[in-house]
Amino acid sequence: MIIERDVTAYVVYSGDPVLRALEKITANKARVIFLVDARGHLDGVLSDGDFRRWISTSASINTDARVIEAANTSPRSLPMGSTPAEISHAFDTGVDHVPLVDERGHLVAIAINRADELRIGRHIVAADAPTLVIAEIGNNHQGDVAYAKRLVELSAEAGADIVKFQLRDMEALYRQGTDGSSGEDLGAQYTLDLLAKYNLDADQLFQVFDHCAEVGVDVMCTAWDPLSVDRLVAYGVTSLKVASADMTNHALLRHMATSGTPMVISTGMSTEGEIRESVELIRATGVPHAFLHCQSTYPAPFKDVNLAYLTRLAEITQGPVGYSGHERGIHIPVAAVAMGARIIEKHFTTDKAQEGNDHTVSLLPGEFKEMVQRIREVEEALGSTSPRAVSTGEMMNRVNLAKSLVATRRIEVGHVLTEADVDIKSPGRGLQPNAWDKLMGRTTTRSFDPGDFFYATDLGAAAIRGRAYDFRRPWGLAVRYHDVESMTRDTTPDFLEFHFSYQDLDIDPAKVFSDRLPMSFCTHAPELFAGDFILDLASPDNDVFQRSVHELQRVVDVTRRLKTYFREDAPDPVIVTNLGGFTKNGFVDASKRRVMYTRIADGLGLIDDAGVRICAQTMPPYPWHMGGQSFHNLFVDPAETAQWAEEHGRRLCFDVSHSKLAANYLGLSFAETTELLAPHTDHLHLVDATGVDGEGVQVGDGEVDWALLAQQLDTHAPTASFIPEIWQGHVNDGEGFWIALERLEQWF
Repeated sequence: MIIERDVTAYVVYSGDPVLRALEKITANKARVIFLVDARGHLDGVLSDGDFRRWISTSASINTDARVIEAANTSPRSLPMGSTPAEISHAFDTGVDHVPLVDERGHLVAIAINRADELRIGRHIVAADAPTLVIAEIGNNHQGDVAYAKRLVELSAEAGADIVKFQLRDMEALYRQGTDGSSGEDLGAQYTLDLLAKYNLDADQLFQVFDHCAEVGVDVMCTAWDPLSVDRLVAYGVTSLKVASADMTNHALLRHMATSGTPMVISTGMSTEGEIRESVELIRATGVPHAFLHCQSTYPAPFKDVNLAYLTRLAEITQGPVGYSGHERGIHIPVAAVAMGARIIEKHFTTDKAQEGNDHTVSLLPGEFKEMVQRIREVEEALGSTSPRAVSTGEMMNRVNLAKSLVATRRIEVGHVLTEADVDIKSPGRGLQPNAWDKLMGRTTTRSFDPGDFFYATDLGAAAIRGRAYDFRRPWGLAVRYHDVESMTRDTTPDFLEFHFSYQDLDIDPAKVFSDRLPMSFCTHAPELFAGDFILDLASPDNDVFQRSVHELQRVVDVTRRLKTYFREDAPDPVIVTNLGGFTKNGFVDASKRRVMYTRIADGLGLIDDAGVRICAQTMPPYPWHMGGQSFHNLFVDPAETAQWAEEHGRRLCFDVSHSKLAANYLGLSFAETTELLAPHTDHLHLVDATGVDGEGVQVGDGEVDWALLAQQLDTHAPTASFIPEIWQGHVNDGEGFWIALERLEQWF
């Protein structure tokens, strides 16, 4: 069960049109919407069923009609503050969304029947949500409020979503109260002595909890007795933890549940029968909850951890499950995430040698941070059970490493293909070899030279070719020396963008061109240079820095020589280049980026760039370097990129795909990203994107709002030139480029 206090997605005004309500029902995916008046008073509910009944009884359908006319105006609601059991009983009537109202009938929250989800503070625990990571500080604060606050800060810095403490009322909890432990067994005596020395009372803990709010991390607390439960609930703690030692304490479980505060229950030291009893008890209360698999030995031997039980625990509880670990190291919690744990709890300390059992099995701040990082990586790697698709990196390697169907000899139009006409050769730019049978017996609609690829269009799909296009700004095509003639056969772009390989830099342009072409041009520096070298003007390695300056100067020199073969009145050609700032194994600390940007500016200052315009290309967070993924630190954040361009008087190549991926990664609006970058832009790469690393996507097939982007670019970069930068757009005589240009014409 989730109590949703932000009801915006589930509410329309009673006077809104039916169409507005249907749009919100579609958006919230709940199949229901609630109606309120201008003061927020609950007026009605519209479900799919209500809408169908309205349609069936109406003489004519008018979606502009007021939604109150189609709604059920006697919705069932419950008072805010209803117990979980009362809300669960309402769910039993077949509804999954129950409105909760105040004493005047105002809608203040919605109870949602989701046994597979749990909300703890600002976090959702669910199969499709990030794993909730808890730093168990417990009593590791050694009874020191200041140290407890410092542990909170370190936990947050290490990536903890929640910090957890423990609260006991010693008089209420132990049979001898605080009078001593001399009559107890050695183990209990040791525990009581530690608690007497290091326990924080409620008021002291609440000082720490207030600090948690200042730091921005949520709080969970283990309550060891009913008095502690009451104090924590009165404070407003986001969730209550049940220690393994109390999982069979049904009286305490019931007392916790009556508060309605979400509960997380550890199952260490318990049999399956005892677990099942507690599951049934908690489920009957209706309180939101999750159970954690736990091995309560300090430290727990790996042979006793039994992570496989997570699967069985999920079957028993029919809800989200997690893992509370007391073993050494970070690898077991990471494995637990792969096994389905949606909550991870590990003890946290700054000194494992301090007094107390928990310190021994605790993680240091650096260890905890690494665990969180590995958990997030595993979450990314887990993926889904949807049908397998080829990743961006795989597509690049598929082109380089796979094989294609190619012509063995000269083939004329109208020829019926036989096995003698076709061979299987690398690279994988054309039809995959599994299309062999489909190709046999087909009549060719174009001619082939030996080694030419066969494409999907040779299987009967309509071929798309270039034509005359009408754009409000200069437009061009990405080309290599060898395909200039074929790419300009059916169209005349305003300019060409030469995508150099490092071998192209050694070619004399006079051997490629004889006369001037009736257009301008720009160039793109190689992505890779000889010896697997990638240009990096941000590198602290002086050898890498010097070679980067040298290689970029070669690009400038070749670009200047090319000016002889293009329009004399053309503007100085743009050179698009990735200036560097990538790392192989993770992002650098943000504090280091300023120095890296300055290093790049210094490197550019060593380049003789007279007669050309070097434009730094905006970059994605996870660039693909020859099919392998790296981490990019510079020209990703649009605010930093714009600031660098402003400070150093440099211009940009705004790669839409790269910057959309960056915006997705940073959680930024792409419209705001464009507002920052466009005023500094001389050149555009127009191409779509998906997620955080899906670059080179065909225009309109990704996540870019092209109509809005076109409006923004008309305002902030009206003269910037562009090419369609579709990945592999040049194959099959530029088919990908022609598709992109057809689509872009409606906006640009």
